[in-house]
Amino acid sequence: MPANLDQTAGSAPAQPSRRPRRKRLLRATGLMALGLAGLLLASTATNLIVEKVEKSNAVAYGEKVQISEGAINVTRTGDTGPTLVLITGLGTPAPGLDFAPLIRELGGYQVVAVEGFGYGYSDMTARPRTVENITEELHEVIGKLGIRGPYTLIGHSISGFSTLYYANKYPGELNAVIGIDPTVPSGKASVAASPGPAEATATDYSWAHIPSTTGLIRWAAGLGYGEPGGDGFTTAEREQMRQMTSWNFGNQAVTDETFRVGENATKLQAVRYPNDLPVLDFLSQETMNQQPDWRAAHERQLANVTRHELVVLDGAHYLHWTHSKVMAEKIRDFLSKVGVV
Repeated sequence: MPANLDQTAGSAPAQPSRRPRRKRLLRATGLMALGLAGLLLASTATNLIVEKVEKSNAVAYGEKVQISEGAINVTRTGDTGPTLVLITGLGTPAPGLDFAPLIRELGGYQVVAVEGFGYGYSDMTARPRTVENITEELHEVIGKLGIRGPYTLIGHSISGFSTLYYANKYPGELNAVIGIDPTVPSGKASVAASPGPAEATATDYSWAHIPSTTGLIRWAAGLGYGEPGGDGFTTAEREQMRQMTSWNFGNQAVTDETFRVGENATKLQAVRYPNDLPVLDFLSQETMNQQPDWRAAHERQLANVTRHELVVLDGAHYLHWTHSKVMAEKIRDFLSKVGVV
């Protein structure tokens, strides 16, 4: 038999082409991508419709105060007694409601909750969120409300930056500062936002708002994400807070403030409270467990302050959600001791 016939008979069968398999894989991937895009578009459209309905039916709380940079929303409770001014932590969607459990426990005081730009019912866009600008705006709001010093400034979380700067910028206007698990600049100076405020583009700010626009924040809130603990809120307050979490998430002002955390912290590294200004800090045990230097950092910050107290509460970062009663009692006791009556 000819050699070429032997080779033909003994050769392996030809392999089937892999092209059909590859095409099927690409087709399946494309269909999945189209399906996800369709779901995202449907979610976005539904979210925008629901948000429009919610806003048309919602009853806004508080009152608008017009300052040089725009409109800021505030709530006011009480007609007599010393004045307490509450300012919020980073990204809290509805501060006027968020502080409600504590405000209800502070009878006998005039309590003002100020929602800075990007929060609650205030304008959602603003000039750069430097600690100087934020503090200047707060001071202007207080002046527009006709509040005369001295008054007590109470700040939660990142507002620890503002209370510190305010106490030095306007020292004669405060009779005390109270912190609710306040952020200490020494712990945030190394924070490098990505991108930094100098490099941030319009696209970066738009991306921050996408989870809200597409409805992802709404669905997450519906599943309990960010739900306040404790029993200090009414059903109506909880529902409005869920809605405003979706509306306000990732807005321009808060996004810029987030980008500037490290920058603002760096500016405040060498700043201390005035020696004679009383300071009371409530610290979260949960935060202390997560950040072992948390208490020591606050002790170092207040080492020069003649009259200061640190009170550790067994709770999470938003202590006023679950410990409003004991906090109000301690606030009364502390302010009485330092002569605020």
